[in-house]
Amino acid sequence: MQFRSLIAGQWWPGGTAVPNDNPSDQNDPVGTAFEIDAAGMQAAIDAAAEAAPAWGFSGPQQRFDVLDRIGAEILARREELGRLLARELGKTLAESTAEVGRAGQIFKFFAGEALRQAGQLLDSVRPGVRVEVTREPLGVVGLITPFNFPLAIPAWKVAPALAFGNAVVLKPAERTPASAWALADIVQRSGLPPGVFNLVLARGAVAGPLLVDSPQVAAISFTGSQAVGRRLAADCGLRLKKLQLEMGGKNPLLVLDDADLDQAVHCAVQGAFYSTGQRCTASSRLIVTAGIAARFRDALVEATRALRVGHALEAQTQIGPCVDAAQREGVEREIEAALAEGAEVLCGGERPVRPTVGHFLAPALVMPARPGTRLDRVEAFGPLASLTVVSDFEAGLALANDTEFGLAAGVCTQSLKHAEAFRRRARAGLVMVNLPTAGVDYHVPFGGRKASSLGSREQGSMAAEFYTTVKTGYLLA
Repeated sequence: MQFRSLIAGQWWPGGTAVPNDNPSDQNDPVGTAFEIDAAGMQAAIDAAAEAAPAWGFSGPQQRFDVLDRIGAEILARREELGRLLARELGKTLAESTAEVGRAGQIFKFFAGEALRQAGQLLDSVRPGVRVEVTREPLGVVGLITPFNFPLAIPAWKVAPALAFGNAVVLKPAERTPASAWALADIVQRSGLPPGVFNLVLARGAVAGPLLVDSPQVAAISFTGSQAVGRRLAADCGLRLKKLQLEMGGKNPLLVLDDADLDQAVHCAVQGAFYSTGQRCTASSRLIVTAGIAARFRDALVEATRALRVGHALEAQTQIGPCVDAAQREGVEREIEAALAEGAEVLCGGERPVRPTVGHFLAPALVMPARPGTRLDRVEAFGPLASLTVVSDFEAGLALANDTEFGLAAGVCTQSLKHAEAFRRRARAGLVMVNLPTAGVDYHVPFGGRKASSLGSREQGSMAAEFYTTVKTGYLLA
């Protein structure tokens, strides 16, 4: 298959051919992506700028119809798109299919948001004057998305952008062009006017500077690494350009003495290792109090060793491969660095032998020599978690908060007192009680604190905060 950019309603010709490999089987390529240059990027920005005014004044029913059609087609093709996503990313077929379903639901939700308009009509403090407070679209928004949720994250950026009347330039991760192309193919048939949605398959070094520098682009929403996010913050700050950042996490799961052991092990394994640990909300730091530590460690090691690593399309697979060789090697380097600091590998970290050539890595559970080493600081973004023993709840909470990140945090306990104290005192944007840290709903806000996030929240009704601007109008009666 060939994957091309969609610009002004047309598939862009030419470009640099880049193979799109299958991380589960290097002998089963997914297709070829054709990456555009700066001229193609500028054409996409120009197309969005030309289409933005008319779409900004479009009616709520038109926006609803477009978004509802997109969501309906995604849901109708759930199995087909799930298989494509699994082949491209290496996420298990079950998880990939669920992600497709979530993407469809997101478009359906924001179809409704296009109709659920909110505003205020107020009396002025001056007699005879009326005040209207309304929201308006920004114009052109640049959306930059990562590889790990190649349909869901574009959906939760594209859908609100369109619902609130903006034109879009979507730049997906270079590692997952097929899923973005499939979304663009569906959008093209939805009745959306040409140029309102543009897909650009391009290198970050090409797309990023143009989106930042262009006065035609009013705002940028980015999900990805902290290093890139910091550069965007500096560059957009100089240009006074609206920016939304989601930059990952180093998320703690605190297991207390009174936790249900089976439930706690499930939360730890699911949160740390499913989706191959390639989730910004993954429980990469497991913290356990001393009274339950030995039982929890033994049960966790047993459950981790039992996880079935394999081809993403095989029904029995629980953990698929890393997205590519570089990602796997990065996780392996973090394990080596932990060992150099005196850590103990409790299980995993080896490359399992599989019938196909892929980027497989057994989930690794590592106990650091002491809290606060590199293992507890750096996001590996793979199947790697640390296990640390603390004395009690207060020590566990302090360690949970001892990170520059603040995306997600979880606690396993049967104590309402401790559950509520953790919910209130954990310095994270998402807090889970007796649930894995990874796994969120599409109709509520998503985002973190500290170095995890910048700007307003994504998803749910709060998405309007980023994709619109507030206008206050005064009318003399």
